[in-house]
Amino acid sequence: MLRKLFPLSLIVSGLSMLACNSKAPEQKAPPPTAVNVYEVKKEAAIYFDQYPATVAAINQVEFRAQVTGTITGIYFKDGQAVQKGQKLYDIDRQQFQANYDQALANLNVVKANLAKAQQDANRYADLLKQDAIAKQVVDHAFADLQAVKMQVVAAKANLARVETDLKYSSIYAPFDGTIGLSQVKIGALVSANQTLLNTISSNDPMAVDIAVDQQQIPRFVQLQQHVAKDADSVFTLTLSDSTLYPGIGSISLIDRAIDPQTGTIKTRLIFPNKKNLLRVGMNCNLRIKSNDATALFLLVPTKALIEQMGEFSVFVVNDSSKVVQHKLQLGARINDKVIVKQGLTEGDKVVIEGLQRLRDGAAVLLPTAKGK
Repeated sequence: MLRKLFPLSLIVSGLSMLACNSKAPEQKAPPPTAVNVYEVKKEAAIYFDQYPATVAAINQVEFRAQVTGTITGIYFKDGQAVQKGQKLYDIDRQQFQANYDQALANLNVVKANLAKAQQDANRYADLLKQDAIAKQVVDHAFADLQAVKMQVVAAKANLARVETDLKYSSIYAPFDGTIGLSQVKIGALVSANQTLLNTISSNDPMAVDIAVDQQQIPRFVQLQQHVAKDADSVFTLTLSDSTLYPGIGSISLIDRAIDPQTGTIKTRLIFPNKKNLLRVGMNCNLRIKSNDATALFLLVPTKALIEQMGEFSVFVVNDSSKVVQHKLQLGARINDKVIVKQGLTEGDKVVIEGLQRLRDGAAVLLPTAKGK
């Protein structure tokens, strides 16, 4: 039995020695990554805050039929520029003209009846003074006079009504602007106060509306008092194709109340539109130039930024030559740099080259710090 156990123990001890000799050598830490850094400092900067904006017309009117009838005339082309007072539509004008002529004739008839009734009443009153006529006849004459007077009032009211219908049967442009696509054609039946005929909007100037956070109201009240100059344009527009609109604006109004759901207040600016580049409903960006030339900001190059799930961060080198990832709250971009509102302090060294190979806590090899 001992003979059998002895070789087995030799085998086990041999395997143990082999296992000890086969252990992998300890892994060495990776060498430091060579990087370039930028030392954060405060700088003077001119920048633009940007706000999503919508172009709107200062004046815009929907034309609805005020009388019932058929369209007998259209005097413009769709999308045409129209002038104030220009005729746009006729609605069965002959019918309303005939109604007016008839109402005017009826008024003239009852006016003639009034004159006759007045003469009869005056003559009977004179006869009554001479006891030459019964009082009952005189009373009837004055009653007829009052009845005819009421008929005149009714005829005048009817004439005013049909005159209004006649006026509304022709539609004119209330101001200079551009008219849209006609919603009706010649021969179409339209109903009073229901049928939409068209829409006209003014072209120059145009309004640009933005939503401003309520915390920014004091700033915008100050900006409203700013007088725009060509050499110092505070308010400019970037169009949807990223081109800069050739005109400067000014604040026209700040709404009376804050939207409780969004915490913003509507602010309207006015821009000239001589070349008709701005159209109603157009989306653009309003740029507001920083008006504090003495303010200093922390700036970092945009190439130092790391974006993850919509959040931005940078690698900051600490005193141990290791990097620590800092999340940032960013402001406006200025050329190849961006303003840092929160997350860095002056003098921090952020990695601007070699950050693709880094992770939080990694060791780095620093060259001479560069300021750019």
